[in-house]
Amino acid sequence: MGMKTILIPTETDAAMQSTLSTALLLAQRCSSYMEGFPLRFGINEFATIDFGGAMPLETFKKQSLEETQKAREMFESFMREHNVPRSNGANTSVSYGWFADAGEGEDFVGNYGRVFDVTVLSRPSPNNIGMHSRAIESGLFESGRPILLSPPTAPKQIASNIMVHWNGSTEQARATAFAMPLLQQAQRVILLTVTGGQGVPGPTSAQLLKHLQRNGITAEQMNVELSGRSTGEAVLAAAKAEGCDLLVKGAYTQSRLRQLIFGGATSHILANAELPVLMAH
Repeated sequence: MGMKTILIPTETDAAMQSTLSTALLLAQRCSSYMEGFPLRFGINEFATIDFGGAMPLETFKKQSLEETQKAREMFESFMREHNVPRSNGANTSVSYGWFADAGEGEDFVGNYGRVFDVTVLSRPSPNNIGMHSRAIESGLFESGRPILLSPPTAPKQIASNIMVHWNGSTEQARATAFAMPLLQQAQRVILLTVTGGQGVPGPTSAQLLKHLQRNGITAEQMNVELSGRSTGEAVLAAAKAEGCDLLVKGAYTQSRLRQLIFGGATSHILANAELPVLMAH
């Protein structure tokens, strides 16, 4: 049921182990196909840059090919270690594939992600900023699909105890809609409202509750105060206190520029979440 196709942009940093583990947990829950591809810089990005002799273009091409091979080895080794079969095109249970001919650059994440149910990426960290952060934005703004952010430490389970942060926004409505297959399978669903937090005019959590009930989902409402915290801090604290293993969050209800300057719930959660986060814009 639900998220049957999972896209995994693959890099060679340490965060990939949690990303792959998170994707596998989701695949096992939904009997999904997982497809990896190498996330890499586009050579054209470097062709017009004067390296001052530091890295000739041919050297960069060679290193890019080596990193691509390492990424594939990491991805396929993980799948073999967890007894995940390679897809034969007709699998109806958990399986995997590798897209060797994937395009270069982070824009490919958003473009190719349009034909997958969800894209899984690690939470940005000081070790993978730059292209990785732009890949997250590409997935959010260009794919038309949700992204699932994996935490720094691999979770033990996913989507059994889900928190939905309801702020009345279009972005949150989309994230909640994408999450419906997971909400229908969850053992517990919490609708969180942050009193005094960032939000927009829109339906109340009580109205969302009725919508979910009509879709066969039993949920409970929860209200928390800011108590001197930001909205993002209040959301993550509530999710931790309730032992949640997935947060469903609309991304960038406020603009990216405003959040860059003033901060915002999305920016805080991107930087600090310790649980998987399903996001959509």
